[in-house]
Amino acid sequence: MIIRSAKNILGSLRLPGDKSISHRYAMLAAIASGTTKLGNFSSGADCASTLGCVQQLGCAVRKTDGMVEIDGRERLQQPNASLDCGNSGSTMRMLSGILAGQDFSCDLHGDESLSRRPMARIMTPLRLMGAEINASTNDLPPLHIHGGKLRGIEYKTPIASAQVKSAVLFAGLFADGETTVEEPHRTRDHTEQALRAFGVELSRSRNRITIAGGQRLSAINAAIPGDISSAAFFLCAAALFPDSNLVIDNLLLNPTRASLLDVLKIMGAGVSVINLEEHHGELVGTVKVEHGKLKGTTIEGAQSVALIDELPVLAAIAPYTRDGIEIRDAKELRVKESDRIALVAHNLRAMGAQCEEHEDGLRVPGSQKLHGAEIDSGHDHRIAMAFAVAALRAEGETVIHGAESAKISFPEFFQMLESVVER
Repeated sequence: MIIRSAKNILGSLRLPGDKSISHRYAMLAAIASGTTKLGNFSSGADCASTLGCVQQLGCAVRKTDGMVEIDGRERLQQPNASLDCGNSGSTMRMLSGILAGQDFSCDLHGDESLSRRPMARIMTPLRLMGAEINASTNDLPPLHIHGGKLRGIEYKTPIASAQVKSAVLFAGLFADGETTVEEPHRTRDHTEQALRAFGVELSRSRNRITIAGGQRLSAINAAIPGDISSAAFFLCAAALFPDSNLVIDNLLLNPTRASLLDVLKIMGAGVSVINLEEHHGELVGTVKVEHGKLKGTTIEGAQSVALIDELPVLAAIAPYTRDGIEIRDAKELRVKESDRIALVAHNLRAMGAQCEEHEDGLRVPGSQKLHGAEIDSGHDHRIAMAFAVAALRAEGETVIHGAESAKISFPEFFQMLESVVER
């Protein structure tokens, strides 16, 4: 994909459904009583992998007129082949929690990228609950799970991971007694909201979440709000240009996911929220972004956890800020679809920027000029999209190699970006 310099970002957008919510609703719909109807389901390949796995587990899935319908089953069916999770770590990790409580054995595999992502983080707590779960060398996929009777546990996660929390809570639905997860930092709470939407009771005390086993789930009708992690690319792009004016409707504004808006405000961008509503526990609204003289900021600790998906694009626009951006406590970026810290540093340097790479993050000085370059996305969707944004302010043309990886989360990205770019 070739990206050319832009003058402004202008217009309005309505984005595909949030990826995190789509995954969770599809998985819970599979074990709920009745037919769940989901509007604006994510168009990304990752969520399609979740739907494919749900079908392999015996649930009827129908897609019509932008609606996904899933017929739940009291007992999932043993698949006749290995479950294909594609590129989706969310699918493999969270679905493993549900599979741990089933009375059959199954395998899960993924593509080359997913096959390099660590799985010990979910294997450890699921084994403590009584599941038999094995992996390849170094606890990497594929996984083999022999489900069965589980027991509730109290588990303190060594890393802040919404996927780990979700796997344990999903397994807790099938366990005897109560299951408690304690996190070092609060992560996105879509799993808690989704469980409540499907009729499950759970309690929270600070960073501790407790769920009782044996609860029944009931199907829901829901419209999934626009994905705020996908919106991040447009919000950051709009903040770069002096006469930008961008409106994004029906956007997810869950407080555990909306930290980007606070960061952009702190940096000087004009950000306003209107028409705020609540749907199934999730806040949804309209966001308007206008240019402001961007300063710099430091992102660390709990904020790095909250912004883990948005950090690549923030780093990519850091050279255009006055003071630059420093990112720390984000070592998790090294075990995503790619080593995102290394790739961001490599591509910024290719565009002529200075930056310092650390084990847990980056420091990118501000007030730099970038030029067009050949960008290596590493076939990572967020790297491809982040550097498409950086290219809008660079001099000359930028070529994004592996741009097709955007389909993993956001197939419409480049088309939508072009629709709001003024040249």
